[in-house]
Amino acid sequence: MSDRITDEGVERLRARIGVARPHSAPPHYLCPNEDAFRHVALAYGDDNPLWCDPDYAGTTRWGGPIASPQLVGGDTLIGEDEVTSIPDEQRESMKGDPLGGVHAFYAGSHREWWNPLGPGRRIVRRNALVGVHDKRSEFAGRAVHEWFGEVFAVQGGPVLSGQYRLMIRAEREKAVERNTNASVELSPYSDDEIAAITEAVAAERDRRRGSEPRWFEDVNEGDAMGTLVKGPLRVTDMVVWHTGMGMGLYGVAALRQGHDQRRRMPRFFRPDDLNIPDVQQRVHWDPEWARRAGNPASYDYGRMRETWLIHLCTDWMGDDAWLWRMDCQFRRFNYVGDTHWMGGTVTRKFLADGDRPAVECELRGLNQRGETTTPGHATILLPSREHGPVRLPEPPGGATDCREALDALAARFAADESTD
Repeated sequence: MSDRITDEGVERLRARIGVARPHSAPPHYLCPNEDAFRHVALAYGDDNPLWCDPDYAGTTRWGGPIASPQLVGGDTLIGEDEVTSIPDEQRESMKGDPLGGVHAFYAGSHREWWNPLGPGRRIVRRNALVGVHDKRSEFAGRAVHEWFGEVFAVQGGPVLSGQYRLMIRAEREKAVERNTNASVELSPYSDDEIAAITEAVAAERDRRRGSEPRWFEDVNEGDAMGTLVKGPLRVTDMVVWHTGMGMGLYGVAALRQGHDQRRRMPRFFRPDDLNIPDVQQRVHWDPEWARRAGNPASYDYGRMRETWLIHLCTDWMGDDAWLWRMDCQFRRFNYVGDTHWMGGTVTRKFLADGDRPAVECELRGLNQRGETTTPGHATILLPSREHGPVRLPEPPGGATDCREALDALAARFAADESTD
């Protein structure tokens, strides 16, 4: 293997489409409880009592604690693999990474939720590659878009959630050569700017809808969803993120387990200035490693901004509503020192499936340079005075388990590809 994208590597990837396989890392939470719900929410700055206070949650329509949408799915957060081994006839084609050494960026996500997750449930997951697109990237020349489908369910039902996850594979050296981000300026904040951000953050709890229903009849197209301020981003925020979210897709580990990981994934490691092998993921907390990868400073994880948009939606919609679908893209980096204003606008008000009051919203994450780094969309089900409480959506194809749900997501993805 090399650090280059090759035609052979792309074809080897495409041979894997539709093959369910064990996940790249075990779940961070095997049996998430009220503590896990709180830790995950606080990791992205959300102290909503619906996730963080079991006594409060017991007074809501849910009758007890539930997890925030971020936890219900989230790649390696939850879910024991339903598929634990690869069939003999497919084992050779599934070995290793056909694009080993080629940098991976988490670039986009399409998620949907069908049922809430209560505490103390064992959860299963199922995942497979559903699409491989050979692209040319403005940032790094040739790139490959890997689309994964994954679904999560409580053991024995119900099905909880599903996701399409986009990973962009780009050649590191070409990214550095092009130096697309060299013009980004990271300027110090004035005391007045810090004070203004502090004041804006302090006012956010007062805008959280909470127990007051946001009635469908009271919402109009064009309504603003308010603003959440996230930042200025610190390395400390990344540390706190990992305390709740774990180490993500690559399962970065410490000490003995770190040595074991290096034996399994040698191309994921590079020597630091003391010649000590360390993980490529270090770009998120070491500015020098980030610069070597073609960026002016360390930067966040795409999923951080995804959770910030989830936070925006759940604060706006209130306890009695349901976040059904959300998608977002990570079009620019979010560097240490950047501040993001997460906002949204109601763009459509309608009855989904003929009788579910719903709104569609356009979402955005805007940084202090005026750049929209994270555009997205959400579909939210709202309680209605005329139609009654929210009725939860059906999983695609009426799926009752992970196999059926993943098959339905894969079929939907293939159908969408054919109409592009």
